[in-house]
Amino acid sequence: MSLPPEKASELKQLIHQQLSKMDVHSRIREILADTIREELAPDQQQLSTEDLIKALRRRGIIDDVMKELNFVTDNANQELPLSPKQPVCFTDRQSTLLKKTNIDPTRRYLYLQVLSGKAFLEHLQEPEPLPGQVCSTFTLCLHFRNQRFRSKPVPCACEPDFHDGFLLEVHRESLGDGTRMADSTTMLSISDPVHMVLIKTDIFGETTLVASYFLEWRSVLGSENGVTNLTAELMGVGTESKVSVGVLNIKLEMYPPLNQTLSQEVVSTQLALEHQKTAEKERLFLVYAKQWWREYLQIRPSHNSRLVKIFAQDENGINRPVCSFVKPLRAGRLLDTPRQAARFVNVLGYERAPVIGGGGKQEQWCTLLAFLCRNKGDCEDHANLLCSLLLGYGLEAFVCVGTKAKGVPHAWVMTCGTDGTITFWESLTGHRYIHKSTNLDEPPAAEQPKPLYPYRTIGCVFNHQMFLGNCQPSDSVETCVFDLNDESKWKPMSEEAIKSVCAPGATTSLPPFPPLCASTIDASVTSNEIEMQLRLLVSEHRKDLGLTTVWEDQLSYLLSPALASYEFERTTSISAGNEEFQDAIRRAVPDGHTFKGFPIHFVYRNARRAFATCLRSPFCEEIICCRGDQVRLAVRVRVFTYPESACAVWIMFACKYRSVL
Repeated sequence: MSLPPEKASELKQLIHQQLSKMDVHSRIREILADTIREELAPDQQQLSTEDLIKALRRRGIIDDVMKELNFVTDNANQELPLSPKQPVCFTDRQSTLLKKTNIDPTRRYLYLQVLSGKAFLEHLQEPEPLPGQVCSTFTLCLHFRNQRFRSKPVPCACEPDFHDGFLLEVHRESLGDGTRMADSTTMLSISDPVHMVLIKTDIFGETTLVASYFLEWRSVLGSENGVTNLTAELMGVGTESKVSVGVLNIKLEMYPPLNQTLSQEVVSTQLALEHQKTAEKERLFLVYAKQWWREYLQIRPSHNSRLVKIFAQDENGINRPVCSFVKPLRAGRLLDTPRQAARFVNVLGYERAPVIGGGGKQEQWCTLLAFLCRNKGDCEDHANLLCSLLLGYGLEAFVCVGTKAKGVPHAWVMTCGTDGTITFWESLTGHRYIHKSTNLDEPPAAEQPKPLYPYRTIGCVFNHQMFLGNCQPSDSVETCVFDLNDESKWKPMSEEAIKSVCAPGATTSLPPFPPLCASTIDASVTSNEIEMQLRLLVSEHRKDLGLTTVWEDQLSYLLSPALASYEFERTTSISAGNEEFQDAIRRAVPDGHTFKGFPIHFVYRNARRAFATCLRSPFCEEIICCRGDQVRLAVRVRVFTYPESACAVWIMFACKYRSVL
């Protein structure tokens, strides 16, 4: 392969610098003198190149040089792709190995550095962690224009040691500008903020949402040399949204450097105009929503007690239209079917928004990034995500707001089939229910179908384009008719009004939806780790009871098909493979022996916590504490991974023993 003259001279210069750095020249002179003195006869004064190379190789000089040089093989003739590349995150400042970065020289980048953290006063008394000691950590998650990043975890402290860099690609895909490097004016029109979410992970692996912050990055466009430093004050979430939790020191830098920077006045004017435009749109929507609500109450005074949710508070305590929490979301190749999407949402953890003191449920509808990074949320978070995924699969999906038994507020998802079939999707369990309306005009003697779903009342349904309030005489789900086009049963909001504040790019206050990330969990390795930990816990538990423990690996292996079958059934609602499993167990258990098995399912990977839960089941405890003749124990763990490192963990304990009468 021939190189251009300028590249060849550059390569020679780099090699010369490397050799000088290693002081190779002086080492070669020493070896040359030794070789002439030791190996050449007095009458022989000629030393060939081959002799010198052999001497250098024998002394290890060549090996040392080759170790210092890292070669990256690449196709020099490869064309630059026109589509946006996956950006690169620089996180490890102590790494000595330089990794090849995926930087497109035709694109503009924003290099965001988090230099340090300060004033995290809640951790003022936090002791300095000892080397190797497990401690609580902070992790910073970022999203910008379909790109996601995660910092390395740092120990929780009053001044956490954040020191990470993130390379954010800045491009404009509309107006035919997708393949052209963005200039200052173009970037000024990109109103997407950098969404930063701070997550705390405790020593048990439990996550807590600490802060959610939207960084306005465009101030760098008016800074000298395209570099600026700023401080971001992070506020708490929920009931603590007015309380500062800490400060991040951030440096922003444009790469390549801007040829022409804008004046600070131009940048400030643009931001003020956007804020003014957004505030006016939100004001007009609020005026419309109040008018719609007055009309809704005039239909029937009892509507005042129905759960018609037009606005909801996000984690920062900001009131936003509920339609803005939903948007068609495509999972790429991470999820294949709507039912698999429902299973993914189901295995994300459920946790009600924390509340200080009593007084009922604290409302908090999280933005999608905060929900995904924390890996758990309330029923509304699950329903919003599932509805978004089903919309992405081309289904007509809505979030339903109503109540369950005992009047507990709840949110679930509904899809409307082209044949009129109404299907309810419970986002917390993955269960699906077909809705059949009870006809009140039927005579009392007529047998009515008993509903299987847990829902009692319904106040409204919505998605990213529509909002409809239930104005039927009864808000009971059992008798509800879901003909959404009938305005005598469902009062619609103006789609244009919803679009003015909820359509992508309609307002600058609308958080962009992040893409889903593939799992970083190795299912086989994690399954083995949990299984080994459970074996140790079972052996210790039986030892405390004065019992010996004998494991049978073959029996453990035979449990695998059952666990795979259980997960397949949860995903597809189809049972398969049970016959083969039963046949294999019958062959493995000799005549006169008894087999017992206990499967259980978790959405976390803490073996000790799972074992404690299993012992609370009398049937499982009977297996683990089995007494008898020729007792053989088995345990099998199977971890099924999903996007966002969510996982379904299936565990099966089993034993076989000789029946003695």
